[in-house]
Amino acid sequence: MPLLTRPLPLLVCLPLWGALLLSGGCKHSETGSNTSSSATAQEPITQIDPATAGSIEGTVHLAGKAPERIEIDMAQDPACAMSPYGKNLTEGIVSQDGKLANVYIYVKDGLGNKVYAAPSAPAVLDQKGCRYVPHVLAAMVGQPIEFRNSDPTMHNVHMQPTVVGNQQFDISQPPNGGTTQHTFAKPELMLPVRCNNHPWMEAFLNIAPNPFFAVSGEDGHFAIHGLPPGTYTLVAVQEQLGPQQSSVTVTTHGTATADFSFQAK
Repeated sequence: MPLLTRPLPLLVCLPLWGALLLSGGCKHSETGSNTSSSATAQEPITQIDPATAGSIEGTVHLAGKAPERIEIDMAQDPACAMSPYGKNLTEGIVSQDGKLANVYIYVKDGLGNKVYAAPSAPAVLDQKGCRYVPHVLAAMVGQPIEFRNSDPTMHNVHMQPTVVGNQQFDISQPPNGGTTQHTFAKPELMLPVRCNNHPWMEAFLNIAPNPFFAVSGEDGHFAIHGLPPGTYTLVAVQEQLGPQQSSVTVTTHGTATADFSFQAK
């Protein structure tokens, strides 16, 4: 993506499948200006009941040959090129032994009008080795998201939400700088996070309306715990391969299995 010629507020555009969830140096934006609670006075908070709760676990597979990950040329910034974290490889498809990492899985339907409190502990997106870590981050509406710069070079965190109610965000962070926190008022799916100073840097942020979500690991595995018994629509989204969904029934103290398989292009 070309560098922007003027400051823009936070992260970049949303992929088309965002509707599933709903239905260098820039100026600092207002930190935490988009704080929101997921509940109102008329909507009581639902507590997770461990006496009845169950889980969903599964594995995300990639059918076919995974594209080769390409080393990124970071020579434009010596601090990046000399990073102690090693090579920086493309992350659009990360697959090993047929398992697919960085897939966002969330409960789309089945909870009715239940409202859950957002965690007070922040979800953290770090900048290490001139890349965002993790590549796919998930948080809840109203949960703090903490952006860190652990590199010896200036970075920029730039997001441009498309959901009405989520404010744009664009900050610069000094080398080995402090942290900045921000919250989102509305659910949003696969929101790109980019750095205007280093155009190869990209992550994807997901904001869920409930606490039942996960991101698949390097082994493709994911787990979602604390679900009340019921039947749910579970959606898995990969940044290049799009969404898939399945119906899953959770029983008291049971662990339902939900596997997904994406076809390599």
